[in-house]
Amino acid sequence: MSHAVTVITGASGILGQALVEAALARGDRVAAIDFGTLHSPDSASFLGLSGVDLTQADATNAAIDKIAKHFGRIDNLLNAVGGFVWQMTDGPLDSWERMHRMNLMTVLNACRATLPHLLAQTRGSIVNVGALGALTAAAGLGAYAASKAGVHKLTEALAEETKSGNLRINAVLPSVIDTPTNRADMPDADFGTWVQPSQLASVMLFLASDAASAVTGALLPVRGKV
Repeated sequence: MSHAVTVITGASGILGQALVEAALARGDRVAAIDFGTLHSPDSASFLGLSGVDLTQADATNAAIDKIAKHFGRIDNLLNAVGGFVWQMTDGPLDSWERMHRMNLMTVLNACRATLPHLLAQTRGSIVNVGALGALTAAAGLGAYAASKAGVHKLTEALAEETKSGNLRINAVLPSVIDTPTNRADMPDADFGTWVQPSQLASVMLFLASDAASAVTGALLPVRGKV
């Protein structure tokens, strides 16, 4: 879809920045949303909305409506928003609530706010970010994996709810994304086996392209060499 309007949540993060760069490079008009400060490329095709709390439905609705008014429509939603915590299951309950808000409620709010705009188009897509670690959770991943498993099931449910139209909803399931934070947390790991942000961005943009027009409800592993 030439000049498609693509909304990217979590756009100030490492993956979000890679998505913005790749989407602009393929000719999309890009709207970036995040609570944090956004890097704003020098492009008339870019709209950045910072300070948006995606855990709040009203704030999310307002941001999506502003984007639709600015560009005239929305074609794709790429949800890179989220966070991570490692703790054993008997750790503070606050972490479970935080993961639920950051990883599931943000995606749910963004999907609910964007769906009416996508359904108004002849075609469109949503691509969420799940996690391979939510399929078989390791020790210390309970809160994170539970929230990402929610993203998986939300993706499947929304795909079923919308499959009679031309809207496609999928999710990518990365292993470990090569970010400075992950390198600092796992200094002895083999970074060469991890998934590069640009690689994951390419897969997400493929799912949001006409080349993947027959794909919906997929939970696509992006393992790298892990």
